[in-house]
Amino acid sequence: MKTLIGGAIAVLLGFVGLAVFFNQFVDLILGCVPPVLLLGGGLALYLGFDELKDTWKNEKGKDTEDSKD
Repeated sequence: MKTLIGGAIAVLLGFVGLAVFFNQFVDLILGCVPPVLLLGGGLALYLGFDELKDTWKNEKGKDTEDSKD
């Protein structure tokens, strides 16, 4: 029961804080978007390159196995 009351109070304070500091909240969100895009894009590039390297290794392995037959 204490958790329910504490959660309700936290939600209420969150809504009040969001209403009072809405402009600062929007500035914070807008400031977080570019770094998140940079980090997410960098991760996607790294994972894509790693997958491409694995594909190249598998193709080279198949070529050597085919030439042994």
